[in-house]
Amino acid sequence: MTGIHSPALVLFSGGQDSTTCLAWALDRFSSVETVGFDYGQRHAAELAARPIILERLRRLFPQWQATLGEDHVLPLEVLRAIGGSALTTSDPGLPIETGASGLPTTFVPGRNILFLSAAAALAWRLGIRHLVGGMCETDYSGYPDCRDETIKAVGRALDLGMDAQFTIHTPLMHLDKKATWSLAEEIGGSALVELIIGETVTCYEGCRTVRHPWGCGCGICPACELRARGFERYAAR
Repeated sequence: MTGIHSPALVLFSGGQDSTTCLAWALDRFSSVETVGFDYGQRHAAELAARPIILERLRRLFPQWQATLGEDHVLPLEVLRAIGGSALTTSDPGLPIETGASGLPTTFVPGRNILFLSAAAALAWRLGIRHLVGGMCETDYSGYPDCRDETIKAVGRALDLGMDAQFTIHTPLMHLDKKATWSLAEEIGGSALVELIIGETVTCYEGCRTVRHPWGCGCGICPACELRARGFERYAAR
């Protein structure tokens, strides 16, 4: 149901949320490009999943073939250089848990702020003014840069700093994980749900060897727990 005759740039990690957001954008915008970020993430398997998901979307949904355009990957290794997060270190001695600050040790300070800034700079060059991201403050791991207030503040700064008028779309912001699964089904039916189960990477460990009804993952990290709990509620509806 393409309804916005403008291009959009989707922040696409290769995970469940960003894949759902990509489908949401493809269903609404006249053309869609994607951008991912290589920041030395522990779950780098998501980067390998991205081209597979893009190819499957084109094959499973012919109506989106002409809409889905170029894919971009930007290096943001400064996040790994800063360190201190369980997501950007190879040190097994830094476990995935809630830290003394009350935030998960997987919190990467400034990550979404940098992602949006880099995406907006790329969009500015491409003549795109609509950005789509999978940030969510309803059912998430406690990251302050996922909050609606943060995204709106970053959007205002981007408008001022680039003398442009960006619109940041966050279709999952007020949805829980059950509703995110339901949104995927609403947009792309069982084919999209099966694609998300089979190919997307949410697990912080990047585990692709253990299969669950909701997809592959270690099953115990916060990202897996959220995904599993949401899928169980979605499947039981």
